[in-house]
Amino acid sequence: MEILKNKNFLVLLLGRIITNIGDSIYYVAAMWLVYSLGGNAFYSGLAGFLTLLPMALQFISGPFVDRWPVKRTLITTQVLQAALILIIPITYYYDAITVQIVLIVMPIVAFIEQFAYPSQSKALPIILSKKELIKGNSYFSFAYQGIDMVFNAISGLLVAFVGAITLYLADSITFAIAAILFSLLKIPHQSEKADSTKKGIKQGLKTYFHELNEGFSIVFGSLMATFLIGSIVANFAIGGALAVLPAFADEQGGAEIYGFYLASMSTGGLIGALLAGWMGKFRLGVFSIFAFFIGAICWFLSAILPWTYIAVALYGIAWIPIGGTNVIFAAAVQSVVPNRILGRVNSVSASMGTIAMPIGSLAGGYFATVTSPTWVFALTGLGIVFISIVWFLHPRLKGLPKAEDLNPESFGLDFTEENMEHVTT
Repeated sequence: MEILKNKNFLVLLLGRIITNIGDSIYYVAAMWLVYSLGGNAFYSGLAGFLTLLPMALQFISGPFVDRWPVKRTLITTQVLQAALILIIPITYYYDAITVQIVLIVMPIVAFIEQFAYPSQSKALPIILSKKELIKGNSYFSFAYQGIDMVFNAISGLLVAFVGAITLYLADSITFAIAAILFSLLKIPHQSEKADSTKKGIKQGLKTYFHELNEGFSIVFGSLMATFLIGSIVANFAIGGALAVLPAFADEQGGAEIYGFYLASMSTGGLIGALLAGWMGKFRLGVFSIFAFFIGAICWFLSAILPWTYIAVALYGIAWIPIGGTNVIFAAAVQSVVPNRILGRVNSVSASMGTIAMPIGSLAGGYFATVTSPTWVFALTGLGIVFISIVWFLHPRLKGLPKAEDLNPESFGLDFTEENMEHVTT
């Protein structure tokens, strides 16, 4: 609990918790509202595509995150999201709500998020010591997954009882509260150094694209690129699963079942995050191969078994290795990559990892309308096993050591002083 005595970390954590509450409420309400207004899984698939597409374009935000003041970025993103979310209840009040309006607002809000989360990750190594990073990321994952676990279930139930529009109003309030919390942050002055705007547009664009290229060069010149191969296929499947989940849950019983499946997903990720320290005691390569293989089997069974609550539990188990390895790799990258380039490295790797999710969402929504949501949901589980296959076939991934032994060389990275002279700061 020593880490919670760090006031900056505590404020950042509380802000993240409130932000996650807003995101959980918003996602459940938005997906169900689109499904209700549109009438079939195609619209939820399209909504998933539009919401996930900004995640695939997160690399665009990297150079900005590295140069913009962290505190100002966090406050601005929360205020903008609070204002945009209000458009939905306002148009509903004037009886002007349409599925098209929701589909326009969703990707804009999602795009703004791509500046918020990298900024939070960038703040961690500024306010924490290197030894505290794994614990700090575990707290962040706990907040993220724990909030999702609780509020996905609650939101699924509230959609059924009070309606999606009421949840949009509550969501706007959460973002406003998060903005107030982030305003209390005290980031060290040298870390709040913003980009100079006096260079002129031409020079600014040149610098931006140079920094963007550096982010791609670091990621694709290391083991991260090989890891992304499995992640891309898995995220294509996850995108498809999230798109068909409202229709699949509707067949199983309605909005409350939708909330239970989302809560189970978050619970599994939360358990994985809490077990990250324990997972880190095993050789990461071998452990990941077996863990993702078992997770894929549990996912497939969760779709075809007739016992709803057992199926929900199995779906959560499938997410345990995902939650654990996310924490381990986030902490590893934060500890080995210099903070001045962390934003662009994180944003490029996140973008490339999720680039297939919006396509998977669109494909999942379409195939659910011409086949069966249940079978589409079942087959998407097999996408997770592809991670096991890639790690098993690649010697360096298979041979990754324990988490405590990970270093720049483990990822094929070289951050020696002479090798970093060309990097823009």
